[in-house]
Amino acid sequence: MILTLDVGNSESVIGLFERGELLEHWRISTHPARTADELGLLLRSLLRESGFDPDAIEAAAVASVVPPVTRAFVAAIADHMGARVHLIDARTSLPVRLDVEEPLSVGADRIVNTLAALQLFHTDTIAVDFGTATTFDCITARGVFVGGVIAPGLAMSAESLTRRTAVLPRVELQPPPTVIGRRTDTAIRSGLVFGAIESIDGIVRRIKAEWNRPDAYVVATGGFSNVVGAHLATVDEVEPYLTLYGLAMAGELIAGS
Repeated sequence: MILTLDVGNSESVIGLFERGELLEHWRISTHPARTADELGLLLRSLLRESGFDPDAIEAAAVASVVPPVTRAFVAAIADHMGARVHLIDARTSLPVRLDVEEPLSVGADRIVNTLAALQLFHTDTIAVDFGTATTFDCITARGVFVGGVIAPGLAMSAESLTRRTAVLPRVELQPPPTVIGRRTDTAIRSGLVFGAIESIDGIVRRIKAEWNRPDAYVVATGGFSNVVGAHLATVDEVEPYLTLYGLAMAGELIAGS
């Protein structure tokens, strides 16, 4: 079995794979202060509570945008599980190409999204990843990452709104039943969620026009993909764990090389 870890700024998503099948997944908050010992015990506990043997993990593939947490996770897996750790970044030898001006600055999550799109869809793809930021990755049918867009994520927008206003409350990030809110909380939910939906559809349409790929396949992934995915006119598929699949593919490719 292989463990996959997508370490984001706000949350870390963990997956357990065997022969390419996602057996289980967990989502935990990302805390830079956590030690390797804490993370090691947490990972073993998650596996045991779900009925899996932590000592059966053969390897782990890690994509991270938080360097301090990366080091702690790598040490936790190596020391507490005895598994090989494959840290994915722009220097990792994978069958993808980063055709951008600063390839070494491309996030590991976007690299494995490119790999997953190459192996799963076999066509020009726009991967819309709903994390702390919302990213749009433009990936050719040959697995070439040609760039994209980075925008504020839903949670970031919501936090900014409540932090910069005196009386507006925090709200659940779910679409309200109507666009016109008759209460303050539903009005805020409408602005955040429907505003994000219109923005995402608009950016995808602009990408397709500028890239000259009107038939590009659009996949939504990440934590909020299930919240807004069904409401997006431009999205062809919702796959919340695209990044985890890409990590599992990367881990298998590295192990077989």
